[in-house]
This record gives sequence, structure tokens and C-alpha cells, in this order.
Amino acid sequence: MSEQIMIEVAYAMPDRQSLMTLSVNRNSTVQQVIERSGILQQFAEIDLAVQKVGIWSRPVKLDDTVKAGDRIEIYRPLIADPKDLRRRRAEKAKEEGRADKVTGGRPHEVKSATE
Repeated sequence: MSEQIMIEVAYAMPDRQSLMTLSVNRNSTVQQVIERSGILQQFAEIDLAVQKVGIWSRPVKLDDTVKAGDRIEIYRPLIADPKDLRRRRAEKAKEEGRADKVTGGRPHEVKSATE
């Protein structure tokens, strides 16, 4: 019989989340642990063919082997590209005068010539 180890599986939606702890065989893969946890039945929207997974915020593959104390995280797809959102915020700040139009940084007061 294989040695048992403790693993956590986490998934979160904006309105609810699940963190379950279970005992699995030492040589289990990430996919086997996710399937055994029952989280796929609890959250029908999870599609492991599309969604990325990780262990402690580090991306992993479904066929990677787990270790004792790992927390498997199932990530939701991004609604918007973070780089695109930041670019839009920066453009808006420039338009509103909250950012320098050339450097993008905070606007500097023009120093008088007598200083």
C-alpha cells in the first residue's frame, strides 16, 4: 500500500470558494487529486482542458506529481488582459492631467527661473 500524504485543493469564484483537504497516495498526479477531491462536481464550470492549475501560485501541469503539504489551485480565466487595463488607466491619467504626458509619471511643477 502506498504512503498517504495530505493535500489541499482550492478554487474560488467571486461569490464562493472551496478549500478542501484530503489524503492521497504519494505518487498521485495533480489531475488525479483534483478528480478525487470532488471539486469538479461542486463547480460544474471548471474545465481542466482550458483552465490553468498551480501549486502554491506556481503553474504546474496536470500530470505533475504532488508532494505532502501542496495546495493545488485551479485558476479562473482572466476577464480582461491586465496589461491592457493598466495601459487604459495610464492613458486616462494623462488625459486628466494626473500624469505627465511624456514620461507617464507624476506631473512636476514648473520651477521658476529665479530659483
